Amino acid sequence: MNKIVFVEDDRDVGELIAAYLNRHDIEVVVESRGDRAEATIAAEKPDLVMLDIMLPGKDGMTLCRDLRASQSWSGPIVLLTSLDSDMNHILSLEMGANDYILKTTPPAVLLARLRLHLRQAAANGGEDAAIAPAVSGQKALRFGTLSVDPVNRQVTLGGENIALSTADFDLLWELATHAGSILNRDALLKTLRGVSYDGMDRSIDVAISRLRKKLLDSATEPYRIKTIRNKGYLFAPHAWE
Repeated sequence: MNKIVFVEDDRDVGELIAAYLNRHDIEVVVESRGDRAEATIAAEKPDLVMLDIMLPGKDGMTLCRDLRASQSWSGPIVLLTSLDSDMNHILSLEMGANDYILKTTPPAVLLARLRLHLRQAAANGGEDAAIAPAVSGQKALRFGTLSVDPVNRQVTLGGENIALSTADFDLLWELATHAGSILNRDALLKTLRGVSYDGMDRSIDVAISRLRKKLLDSATEPYRIKTIRNKGYLFAPHAWE
């Protein structure tokens, strides 16, 4: 049986969803406060974390960001919310969430999407929904002032450590190991998540934008991780001096 920590302050909603998922062999631990969630996650060691956005103590967006930034949680994070907003959806992905699901979603669809994330995480040894590229025996890659160490999963730029989530590190590693080559969304999704590009999934675009920001690339005219129109993305090997 899989286990989920569900951070939800509405008792009725928490109990209703927990009862439904329990009937389908998913154990649910409900935590009502955002500022207690990290301790609950550490104690329960779940397979997936599901967060409401509007929470007492610490909101779900901030909690998601803090879990990824501290690297205290490498498993899948799903936001379950009543806020139907494209901006919140995009922001949640930028914070490191794996999915953004509305509370109006039919229970069977919610169950299917949670099972998908659980399967993907299981395929990666319990870590994020991304499927980590093999790093055994790989040496650190260096491009000017950028160093990407796959064994210690550490990135430095100009001597400064760059904190990346598991999924973001895997994306950077995939780009860096194909430096000078164009990788399209379909290739990246298949390697990193084990799924094909459906023409609408923007998670790679959001992750690329997040990487550019952390690696001090230009948001308007990127030159380190370039966008090649109608083709994909290119990691420029000589742009890190």
